[in-house]
Amino acid sequence: MITTVLFDMDGLLLDTEPLWGESMMRVAQKHKIPITKQRFKETTGLRIYEVTDHWAIHYPWAGKSSKEVADEILDDIIASSKTRGTVLKGVENALKLLQKHHYKIGLASSSPGHMIHALVDHFDLTKYFNEITSADAVELGKPHPAVFLHCAAALGSKPNECVVLEDSVNGMIAGKAARMQVIVVPDELHFDDPRFSLADRKLKSMEDFSLDMLK
Repeated sequence: MITTVLFDMDGLLLDTEPLWGESMMRVAQKHKIPITKQRFKETTGLRIYEVTDHWAIHYPWAGKSSKEVADEILDDIIASSKTRGTVLKGVENALKLLQKHHYKIGLASSSPGHMIHALVDHFDLTKYFNEITSADAVELGKPHPAVFLHCAAALGSKPNECVVLEDSVNGMIAGKAARMQVIVVPDELHFDDPRFSLADRKLKSMEDFSLDMLK
């Protein structure tokens, strides 16, 4: 029986995914880090501190440390998300529905904790979540399942009682590796990615979510 629903944040709750690339490029150019959009593919799914560590090894630069660059990117993405980001369609209705029917609701994101709380508070979503877990709390980020397992444990839920809602392939893999059911909501560009066939269900948007999917 499903008792618990775990949400990703970027690209699933909030339309912030495209802003990440803009912030990373803006800060990289400021510090003359030889990064291109094509090279972003090398670090897809990594946490931001892992991304800048990768840059420091493969595309070294003078000046700020990799941690300082990551912190600067986070400040930029938080500011950009507050002014340009939105809550995706269907998200609040889904959260209200789950809350009304007494499901335990968790947020499990690879983003740093201070970013998660800043944005979830800004968009007035904190009230819906019984637990918010950042990958800061675990050793490894997605596609490792640790962040989902940590969030479920904090909610007092077993993996087979959980459904994960994700927009990315790495997030889907993390949910499946945690032995949880996974519903994916890919963006339009990646909707037909054959790898999403591993998910238990695929939605075009959160507007298509219903409680029947949890039974």
